[in-house]
Amino acid sequence: MTARITLAAIAGAHGVRGEVRLKLFADGIDALKAHDIVLVNGAPRRLLQAGGTPKSPIARLEGVNDRSAAESLRGTLIEVERDALPPLEEGEYYHSDLLGLACVDREGSAIGTVAAVENFGAGDLLEIALASGKKSLIPYRPGIADLEDGRIVLDPAFLA
Repeated sequence: MTARITLAAIAGAHGVRGEVRLKLFADGIDALKAHDIVLVNGAPRRLLQAGGTPKSPIARLEGVNDRSAAESLRGTLIEVERDALPPLEEGEYYHSDLLGLACVDREGSAIGTVAAVENFGAGDLLEIALASGKKSLIPYRPGIADLEDGRIVLDPAFLA
């Protein structure tokens, strides 16, 4: 079984014809539009339309024909199989590929694991679950946090 990647969550209904409002987790609506079939509650559904504005993305899904059906999907994830995503270029990564990776310092001593990847507009931040049980955000930047041999090598001076 391949891993599933969440592209969006349904935030509620939009209008009366079954469109749904989305909270996107991808780099825009085009990442969702690239897929004809998506998984909604784990079941395949045809993506009939995706659009709206960057601040208010919306979609139409097969079998969702009225406001009540759209509203019943509030909170539901829209996913695709990992192998349905386009191949990556050198230096590119999917956030999901970083989750769970071990974090070590330059000497190889264990620091923690990647618990989440956040982006508030200024670049990706790795949320590191430290061995102490605390969490810390660190910029995912060369020299601060580097992906090497399937793990994150980071500079502990940047841990809060």
